[in-house]
Amino acid sequence: MSMLTLVESGAMLAAKSSTNVEAKGTLVTTPTTDQLPVVVIGAGPVGLAAAAHLVERGLEPLVLEAGPTAATAVRDWAHVRLFSPWAEVTDPAAEKLLAPTGWVRPDGAAYPTGGDWAERYLQPLADVLGDKVRYGTTVTGVARAGRDRIVDADREEQPFTVHILGTDGRERRITARAVIDASGTWATPSPMGADGLPALGERAAADRISYRVPDLRDPAARARYAGKRTAVIGSGASAFTALAHLADLAKEEAGTHAVWILRRGIGADTFGGGDADQLPARGALGLRAKAAVEDGHASAVTGFRTESVERDGDRLALVAEDGRRLDPVDEIIVLTGLRPDLSFLSEVRLGLDERLQAPTALAPLIDPNVHSCGTVYPHGVNELSHPEQDIYLVGMKSYGRAPTFLALTGYEQVRSVTAAIAGDREAAERVELTLPETGVCGGAGLYDDPEDAEQSGGGCCAAPTTLQIGTGAPATTGGC
Repeated sequence: MSMLTLVESGAMLAAKSSTNVEAKGTLVTTPTTDQLPVVVIGAGPVGLAAAAHLVERGLEPLVLEAGPTAATAVRDWAHVRLFSPWAEVTDPAAEKLLAPTGWVRPDGAAYPTGGDWAERYLQPLADVLGDKVRYGTTVTGVARAGRDRIVDADREEQPFTVHILGTDGRERRITARAVIDASGTWATPSPMGADGLPALGERAAADRISYRVPDLRDPAARARYAGKRTAVIGSGASAFTALAHLADLAKEEAGTHAVWILRRGIGADTFGGGDADQLPARGALGLRAKAAVEDGHASAVTGFRTESVERDGDRLALVAEDGRRLDPVDEIIVLTGLRPDLSFLSEVRLGLDERLQAPTALAPLIDPNVHSCGTVYPHGVNELSHPEQDIYLVGMKSYGRAPTFLALTGYEQVRSVTAAIAGDREAAERVELTLPETGVCGGAGLYDDPEDAEQSGGGCCAAPTTLQIGTGAPATTGGC
């Protein structure tokens, strides 16, 4: 009998104990909880690694991916080069699964783009997992079988029920022994409003606003921004990348100009480490953003906290909380960070920090006010646990709104979590990862600077000594 139990809406869910039921003359065996699959939400780098570790431990994974392929989110930034080399973005358990297929690990010192990562590693890994990965499947809810979040009775004895919606519009339910949510934060970018909510008029102007770094090699994207005045809102690596791309476009297309909107002022660290950055590619990115301003291809507006966006004829005008109104622009690119979607987890008991929306015990270790990628204290399954047993937020989602996520550590995170699900607490709490001195950040490099990437030597954040990241530290498709 298959370990996967699909239950249509309104049907009875599997109980904890194994029972035999006579149904119209047919003997039906209900599986025990430990025979049920572990549902993994998201077929990205961390979700697929989780599945590989589950297989290695003899557990049955079922990966649910909303998109049509593996690594759907990564493919959205296929044009962006990672700051981490191949050696730091493949998982050991995944490599073991891939080895019998003849898969050849790419040059460990080379730096892949998002597209390379998806096509040369993530999709082959999903293909090896086969029917353990389901595409076009959106998770709409997770709960304990027969228990909403307020019911205590026998709660931990019940399996999880995962509500899903397929591309055919049918709603189904899956019974699971545990849930690993590796759905990331890519689908929920933060809005431009300084108060964390959409600015007034932001939704109405959606046709002129993007929340992604544009791929200006694409003719449609190039036509959208060429000869236009574009506001770029944000102060991280993604904003640097967009500014650098627009500056390059401005050299070829007259009238192209970027208006860089910062909520704070410009200081010594605004553009990163520059020539002193331990990751040359990251330092070069900041220097290119700085050059865009100094060369006149971009103008910086500081201390501007957006309150509203208004139509000004065919253009858009941004208005700050202090009443300042900027000259109209044609397009707006909002790169103010990402946040987790917790809506489908409303019926499970999560312990989350009120600021970062990360697990309560993890939050102080990743607080961006204190930590960079290279200074995150070792942490593991204990910090990733919740009041609800056997459900884990992993990968970028475990960091909530903190942008200081690491690349290699996501694989260590799921190694730890899967060990805990398998009952191997000693392995779950054992440290099995040592980071290089520069840390291991991924994502947000320039697609057209492979030479810089090849010459760089590590992750994106400086650290004075070798760091050991304990059980459960995370991975990324984003930069520091």
